[in-house]
Amino acid sequence: MAKLNREKVDIVTVSNAANVSISTVSRSFNHPEKVSADTRKRIDRAVRKLGYIRNRAAQTIHGIRSGTIGLIVPTMDHAIFSELMEAFSRSVEAHGFSMLVASHGYDLEKEYAVTRKFLEHRIDGVALIGQEHSEETYQLLEQNRTPAISIWNYSAKSRLPCVGADNTRAGEMAAEHLLENGHRRIGLLFAPGNGNDRAQGRMDGARAALKAAGIDTPAEWTLQSPYSLSAAKRDVRILLEQTHRPTALLCGNDVLALGAIYAAQSMNLHVPDDISVIGIGDFKGSEDMHPALTTIRLPAQRIGFLAGEQLADAIINKPDHLPRVECAIALRARQSCRAI
Repeated sequence: MAKLNREKVDIVTVSNAANVSISTVSRSFNHPEKVSADTRKRIDRAVRKLGYIRNRAAQTIHGIRSGTIGLIVPTMDHAIFSELMEAFSRSVEAHGFSMLVASHGYDLEKEYAVTRKFLEHRIDGVALIGQEHSEETYQLLEQNRTPAISIWNYSAKSRLPCVGADNTRAGEMAAEHLLENGHRRIGLLFAPGNGNDRAQGRMDGARAALKAAGIDTPAEWTLQSPYSLSAAKRDVRILLEQTHRPTALLCGNDVLALGAIYAAQSMNLHVPDDISVIGIGDFKGSEDMHPALTTIRLPAQRIGFLAGEQLADAIINKPDHLPRVECAIALRARQSCRAI
């Protein structure tokens, strides 16, 4: 067992133990990319041996960065944002930041409260999901001059710098794929659009593509369901119990699509012979399902990594502006859809 060090451990103690200057220790914490790997390892060994903890509060008082970035997501329940969060965390950690994560349950008022709490803890930057936020949240960020970025939904008119995909186009592409495969009886399964501009954009895109093809989806074939496997399965079962049912179901994301497949299978219906299913997202596991899910790929890892890079750059280098970055989406045609 290691012997406890009962003396006060400060940055001077660490610098002496690592045989480097105090400024080098500080630089390794705040700008690790500017310190060689060997030196960082030596400092890290000293920190671990001594049990040194930086006083973030004192650093903040003296105007030094807190070293934390806040990421506020709608939910952590499912895999919807897990790939994005992992890539974002990996990206900001490479620049010496730690990531704090909170969720708001698609409640923009709660998003405002979480943002405010993050700012009270003097975080260095904030990442929000989507383009839809309360005016109070925007004002809070602007008033405090906190670097911020929106992730996941690209818009050329974004009020904040953004890194994301065109979700409206994703909905269009999903509908176009079904149309190209001969489907005309197409059902829709989407999450509620309140506080969720990604779901609303995908729904708008799908409806526009169907309308352009002269197709009007019946109201009883248009479903709203939360991002829940059990809820999606329950709602789709009701749809599939109808005598007149669609030949294809367009789902607003892969969680809903998986619930739809479970519903069909629970009724001894075969996907895609009895009904085709398409999702949006292409999250981990979508390719490994049975049948493998046809979906529109949103590059979650690339979006998360680029957003982390941009926000870290905004904090460290303080550029005049950050660009709006659109990440390409693509169809992944697999076994859950067939031509008729």
